[in-house]
Amino acid sequence: MGRILYDTATTANGFIADEENSLAWLFAVEDGDTPDDALLPSGATVLVEGSTTYEWVLAESDILAHPERWTQFHGDRPTFVFTTRDLPRPAGADIRFVRGPVASVLPDIREAAGDGDVWIVGGGDLAGQFLDVGALDEIAVSVAPVFLTGGAPLLPRRLESDRLRLVSAEAVGQFARLVYRVGSAAD
Repeated sequence: MGRILYDTATTANGFIADEENSLAWLFAVEDGDTPDDALLPSGATVLVEGSTTYEWVLAESDILAHPERWTQFHGDRPTFVFTTRDLPRPAGADIRFVRGPVASVLPDIREAAGDGDVWIVGGGDLAGQFLDVGALDEIAVSVAPVFLTGGAPLLPRRLESDRLRLVSAEAVGQFARLVYRVGSAAD
């Protein structure tokens, strides 16, 4: 069984999207629109997204009109999208819309991943729900040299240092790449 990873970019003051749920701030950073391969989890066989992230990706790349663009980021990996609404699906994409608590969908996600990793692409609250049920193994953040006045927080949960162990810290272009292993509350 693979790991469950929350891997995302964040501003230096902890936002993953601005007040309009946009990532334009990220793409304005040098190489922010074409991330180094070292900034993407290579072992992920399944992606997980919340509906806000999913809808932003669809709109930003006009994927419904150009479904071939879906594979530029997602590849042919299954993508689980947590939503309470009916959402459009790009032609040919392996998207699995799911409802309900993370704990009830987790067995299906793990089965689809096989021995590969599960990549929680966004958002922060969804990653927090995986943390809440003890199913988050790693948090990797690429910190951009940007400060926003508000927006979607990186992880809207309290997570103390006794549960986090720094695995690596490095500069990747304009980004500070930080990777933490997440321990259980009893560790």
